[in-house]
Amino acid sequence: MDPVPSSVRLTVREAVHTLSSSEDGGCIFSTLGSLKRYFGGTENPALPGEQEEFARVHFSAVLRCLVSKLNPDWLGLLPNGQLEELWASFFLEGPADQAFLVLMEALEDTAGPSFRLMKMARLLARFLKAGRMAAVMEGQCRQQAEPAFPRLQEALLIKVVGLPDRLGNCLQQENLAEFFPQSYFPLLGEEAVRVLQAVVDSLRGGLDCSVSFVSQVVGKACVYGRQKEILGVLVPRLTALTQGSCLWQRVCWRLVECVPDRAMEAVLTGLVETAPGPQVLARLLGNLVLKSKKARFVMTQKLLFLQYRYPTPVLQSLLGYLAMDSQRRPLLVQALKELMETWGSSSAVRHAPLAQQCYVSKAVLICLAHLGDAELQDSRDELLASLMAGVKCRLDSSLPAVRRLGMVVAEVASARIHPEGPPLKFQYEEDELSCEMLALATPQPAADSPSEAGSPVAPVAAETPDKQTVEAGVPQVRPQGSDSELDSDDEFVPYDMSGDQELKSGKMPMYVRDCVEALTTSEDWERWEAALRALEGLVIRNPAATREVSVELAQVLLHLEEKTSVAGFEGLRQRALVAVTVTDPARVAEYLTSQFYAINYSLRQRMDILDVLALAAQELSRPGRLGRTSQRGSPGSTCPPSCAVAPTWRAVVDERIRRKTRRFSKGSSRQGPAGSPNEFNSVAGYFFFPLIQGFDRPLVTFDLLGDDQLVLGRLAHTLGALMYLAVNTTVAVSMGKALLEFVWALRFHGDTYVRRGLLSAVSSVLLSVPAERLLEDLPDELLEARSWLADVAEKDPDEDCRMLAVKALLLLEKLKDKLLPLSPP
Repeated sequence: MDPVPSSVRLTVREAVHTLSSSEDGGCIFSTLGSLKRYFGGTENPALPGEQEEFARVHFSAVLRCLVSKLNPDWLGLLPNGQLEELWASFFLEGPADQAFLVLMEALEDTAGPSFRLMKMARLLARFLKAGRMAAVMEGQCRQQAEPAFPRLQEALLIKVVGLPDRLGNCLQQENLAEFFPQSYFPLLGEEAVRVLQAVVDSLRGGLDCSVSFVSQVVGKACVYGRQKEILGVLVPRLTALTQGSCLWQRVCWRLVECVPDRAMEAVLTGLVETAPGPQVLARLLGNLVLKSKKARFVMTQKLLFLQYRYPTPVLQSLLGYLAMDSQRRPLLVQALKELMETWGSSSAVRHAPLAQQCYVSKAVLICLAHLGDAELQDSRDELLASLMAGVKCRLDSSLPAVRRLGMVVAEVASARIHPEGPPLKFQYEEDELSCEMLALATPQPAADSPSEAGSPVAPVAAETPDKQTVEAGVPQVRPQGSDSELDSDDEFVPYDMSGDQELKSGKMPMYVRDCVEALTTSEDWERWEAALRALEGLVIRNPAATREVSVELAQVLLHLEEKTSVAGFEGLRQRALVAVTVTDPARVAEYLTSQFYAINYSLRQRMDILDVLALAAQELSRPGRLGRTSQRGSPGSTCPPSCAVAPTWRAVVDERIRRKTRRFSKGSSRQGPAGSPNEFNSVAGYFFFPLIQGFDRPLVTFDLLGDDQLVLGRLAHTLGALMYLAVNTTVAVSMGKALLEFVWALRFHGDTYVRRGLLSAVSSVLLSVPAERLLEDLPDELLEARSWLADVAEKDPDEDCRMLAVKALLLLEKLKDKLLPLSPP
């Protein structure tokens, strides 16, 4: 026998039938009014049991009936929008969770654009503005134990967080600004704060509440990538509320603890980025890293080793949070050990990008600044071993930034880990990064807000009067009997000696052979310095005399050592050697390339050879070089006054005519460079091929494929430069093919500097060899290079290598586009 239906069920059934069939506005209005008594707050409310039954069982059916009747004619049954306002009140005053679900369901099921779709969208916007989303979440927080309807809670969670995406799909171009992510998620953060305030009030009143649903909402929003929007509102409010309130701190701790593991990383990274300092982070998280394995992994592993995009303040907040509590400090010590182990790994130095190495180095220095000597004592040997290994690997690197990074960390860390030993000191050029890292070594007092962490106000020096004030006031009384007026020299103006030149006892050499003799046999250091300073100008002005002794002069300059403290010695020596090479390129280049692979040369001399060859090739390939060479001279200090060439009378007359002539229209007055043959064309082979032939033949003291990777990287860059300067030459195709074979043999080299040189060389080949000859003579090489470049652009750890690979791929695409129109149909 069926149970007798309750009075609420009968009333709702009759009301739904009336709403579905009646066209009388007054009857519909009275029916809806009779149903509102189940909301409470009216003159004749229903019994509490009836209200609960209506909300739990029948409210959703009534709302669906109201949605189905929504049309302009139905709303126009009563004047002045009375029926529409009464219709909307059911969604705005009834149980918020069911109203929200029915609205979302109706919006997704309605085809748009339509009157019904836009009416419900505007109603949902009113729903959000009225703060009903807080009521939706608060209703889930009031449940004491497990939720009675887990599927309902899951549906609520999905629709609450996914509202912008779902409504964007429904409304398309008619979407409202309230539903945009940048508007909706800050509103959701405000509503979450209101819910937490209600939870705190309930706890103070002795009622139990749960913040699990709010945790899930925040976690899912962060997983969707909206940390900035929702936490940007949530964190500042919680920062103020947790200051001085233990109850609020415990609610925040519980809020983060209830975040699901799959969303823990997104929430923690957002909190660490948004929190203004370690103290705020400690108030929001408590000892979460001790309670949750997922949180401990994220805070001590993921954010330190697997990600490196965060700025330095975020790293300081994270490690400062670990250092603020005695229970969390062991995690900081363990993190330092693992950081030092990674920092000392040679594999990490070779394969990790520079940005990640800087990130790990900063983390090491911050940890050392927070830890005391007693905490470092137990693991001193382990830390020192990792430090020494890391210093060795970085000093062997080909990149100056990596070497400088190792020097800075070694100086600071050695002083902290082994204070009683001799400190490590290096000579390096300070840059912005090194200054920042040195500042990290000193622990700064933590502050909750950026204003508190600002620079302190400088004390006012009231005791020291301003000098101008004293001079403008009463003159000071000199002590009697003083001889200061007689002995003072203040009234004498010092003589300006800034333009004086040091007198040289020796005479300037006038011939190239005199310079060679002075540099090889002279014991007069002033004569030796004068010969070095005058050599470049003499070589340029006397090419015939230079060719007679060019190889001998190159040998002297290559082996020349600084015997006195000559200012700019390396530059003078290099410019002279470049001038000799340009004057007699074939013979000098043949000599220098033969000496590059000879024994008993230092790495510095070998790199000098590469630099000289590249600079000389650049000078030879420069258009109009012969015209400028005749006008060049040595520096002013090496040339006597008689050698100064005065301007010709023709130039003076032309200049006067130009100034006195009035022109109504004129074109470009600057003449283009005069055309001239590329002098590098005939000698490119002397520069290029001897260098590329012996790179795979190790010597006793020189192994390019072994430890001398710095020279190998420089060689790759030099070969690429020579290839680029040989554009349109007759040997460009042969050079390009040999260079691609060189690149292919070394394409998987572990050193970043070498890979950069190889990628630059590929681009040089694509720029210098004519496109038709590339496809005709080097098709296989281009196909192999294309696949390798694509792999480098995607997987290489170094950012510069990836960028160079992308540029080379673009050059290949341009080459293909250029030749496609030329191909027959």
